[in-house]
Amino acid sequence: MSEERSGSIPSPVGPYSIYREVDGWVFVSGQIGLDPVTGMIVPGGVEKEFRQVLENMESILKEGALDWGCCVKTTLFLVEMKDFPVVNALYAERVPMPYPARSTIGVKELPKGARVEMEVVARRPGPFKGPGSERLN
Repeated sequence: MSEERSGSIPSPVGPYSIYREVDGWVFVSGQIGLDPVTGMIVPGGVEKEFRQVLENMESILKEGALDWGCCVKTTLFLVEMKDFPVVNALYAERVPMPYPARSTIGVKELPKGARVEMEVVARRPGPFKGPGSERLN
């Protein structure tokens, strides 16, 4: 994956990479519900925000010729655990089975006043030929 981004992926809100790839593993930094054009959180509450998070994540995966099927682990961060049912339902609509392993963590606050954030670990299809690969393939 290249560090050059399309207009459908928001710029990072700090000094970090949107994603890094090492030996076929792709680590995507946490994404919040930023509109890629305005750089602002989409208005309308946690449902619209998480829909934007999913759109942003799909754009990043697509840019790297990946999809949800390549994702092995997701982590969700919620400011309000009461939003879990809404976020969970939207996640189930967009992320196909078999679902990645997942953690959901309650946090006090997120950047830019976001209510939800999601990070992803994906693996590029194909055999990995690095050290320890006999345990992974």
